[in-house]
Amino acid sequence: MTDFSAWSQGCQTRIENVLAGHLPPADIAPQRLHEAMRYAALGGGKRVRPLLVFAAGEVTGAGVERLQHVAAAVELIHVYSLVHDDMPAMDDDALRRGKPTVHVQFDEATALLVGDALQSLAFEILSGQPLAVDAGTQLRMAQLLAQAAGSRGMAGGQAIDLASVGKPLDLAELEFMHIHKTGALIRASVLLGAQCGTLNEATEAALDHYAKCIGLAFQVVDDVLDAEAPTATLGKTAGKDAAANKPTYVSLLGAARARELALELRADAHKSLTGLGAPAERLRELADFVVERTF
Repeated sequence: MTDFSAWSQGCQTRIENVLAGHLPPADIAPQRLHEAMRYAALGGGKRVRPLLVFAAGEVTGAGVERLQHVAAAVELIHVYSLVHDDMPAMDDDALRRGKPTVHVQFDEATALLVGDALQSLAFEILSGQPLAVDAGTQLRMAQLLAQAAGSRGMAGGQAIDLASVGKPLDLAELEFMHIHKTGALIRASVLLGAQCGTLNEATEAALDHYAKCIGLAFQVVDDVLDAEAPTATLGKTAGKDAAANKPTYVSLLGAARARELALELRADAHKSLTGLGAPAERLRELADFVVERTF
C-alpha cells in the first residue's frame, strides 16, 4: 500500500483531471460563465470530500472509474456552496483557496450563476454515468446527494448559521447546525463512495457513524484554525467568525477543549471502523488528516 501522501496526491490529481473534463470549456458560450465555473472549481482546495469518496469505495471494492465521477459530483456541490457562502449576502468574504472569491474576481450576478450551474452539473454527472450495480441504487444515490445539499442538509445548516449570528447557542444547538451545514455533505461523500461497490447493512452503519464523527471533527478543527491560524496558511480570511460574532466551538468551549473534542471524535471514528479491517485504512488516515491538519 502506498503511503497516505502519495495516495491522496494521486486522488487529487485524478479529481482535478475529471473535473476539468466535466466542466464546460471556457471558450464556448457563455464564455464568462464557463470561465468563472472553472475558476471556482479547479486548481485549489484540500479535496477532502473526494478523498472520502475514494476511501469509502475501497471498503466496498468499488472501481475507480465509478468513484471518480461521484467524487466530482460531490466536489461540485461543495464548490457551489463556497461560491454562494462567500457572497455579500452571506459571509461576504474576498478570499477563498488563496485567491479572490468568484464575486470579487467576476461579479455578484456571475457568482450566483456559477453556483447554480455547478449544482446542476453535479446531478448531470451523477445521473449520466454508470455508477452502481443497478439503477435503483443509483437513483438512491442521487436522492442522498440532493438531501445532503438541501434544506435538510447543507443549505439548511447555512440558514441556521446565518440566523444564529450574535446569539448564544448551547453545544447541542451548535452540533445540530454543523451536522447539517458541514456534516451532511461529508456523510454523503462516504456513503456515496461506498454505494459504488458492494455494501451490506452492517458496513453501511459503521461508515455512517464514522462519517458523522468526521463531519463534526472537521468543523471543530475549522473553528480552531479560524481562531488561531493566519490568513496566508488558511487561504481564506482568518478570524471571520469572531469578527462576525458567530457561535463556534471555540467561542463556546475555548480552543483547548475544542481540540480535545476533535480528538475524541477521531477516536470514535476509528472505533467505528474496527470491524472493517485493512480496506478501511484510508478512512482511518483521513480521520487523522482531518483532525491534525493545519489549513
